[in-house]
Amino acid sequence: MSQAAARVNVLAILPSPEDQTSLTQIFRHSHWGLHFADALGRAGPAIDELAVGVVISHSKLPDAGWQDVLQELQFRPLEPVLIVASRLADDGLWAEVLNLGGYDVLAIPFQTQEVIRSVSLAWRHWRDGVVAGRGKVMAAGSSARQSLS
Repeated sequence: MSQAAARVNVLAILPSPEDQTSLTQIFRHSHWGLHFADALGRAGPAIDELAVGVVISHSKLPDAGWQDVLQELQFRPLEPVLIVASRLADDGLWAEVLNLGGYDVLAIPFQTQEVIRSVSLAWRHWRDGVVAGRGKVMAAGSSARQSLS
């Protein structure tokens, strides 16, 4: 397994300091790497330098929407998996995210078990694609999806 696929590195593109603090609290008991950007324009270097496998992006950023994030990720050699975070998470958003190639949707405020489940499954999905040598990981969605409410 490559070094990139050996560690869970997550980039969270979240403009809200409160949402960043919430994720930090959830991740603090793990060995996962968590990095932040507050806008898409500041996320690019981190994705490449940190071998990020999972990106959690707020659905609405100051400089982009989640669809823009998904498009940006498609240009990366080891395309990270996208999880969209939204205060208005519902089945419609979840279906749209999956249909366009994202992996999952997380409701804000973040729920610890949901974040851990979603990130774990997304990272494994990404890692399996890297190990298989595909580079570009096919979006599949979370098969263990639970209710967003």
